[in-house]
Amino acid sequence: MSTITAVLAATPSPSPTSTVPDVDVTPGVAGFIAIALVAVVTILLVIDMTRRIRRTRYRSEIRERLEAEANGTADRTATDEPERRAAENGRADVRDDTERG
Repeated sequence: MSTITAVLAATPSPSPTSTVPDVDVTPGVAGFIAIALVAVVTILLVIDMTRRIRRTRYRSEIRERLEAEANGTADRTATDEPERRAAENGRADVRDDTERG
């Protein structure tokens, strides 16, 4: 057993040699374009998702207001709504200007 170990230890393992220069192993222009496209598509998807979420939230708020008016419990005006929502979020000193978009 020790002779096999001695033979394996004495046999050098060949180091991998590259026949292709390192300069040729780059993504190049095609790789840059592919990554740029992925980045642009991701940004567009995030913008679209944000719009859809905002639209859904606005629709639910309008639905709640209409239901409250139908039930006769609409005692708050539309100007009280941003202050109320800011107070619920713990930000009574900051007005929420993101609702205009």
